Amino acid sequence: MGQLYDLRMKIERIIEEQKMDPFKAKGAIGLSSGVVFAMVRPETPDDPVKIQKLREAAREILNVAI
Repeated sequence: MGQLYDLRMKIERIIEEQKMDPFKAKGAIGLSSGVVFAMVRPETPDDPVKIQKLREAAREILNVAI
């Protein structure tokens, strides 16, 4: 597992902890970042641009810096 997948898992835990609707939250993060959240899998290669975009989207949507 790489950093990109680890970031996805952290975001999913935060969504669960904040009791947010997972479909809406993941959809909003995907739209904001331009990254198809569901397609990030353990074998997905790390991409610094995607990682940064997901972090920025998480900060915007979840109000959490990761």
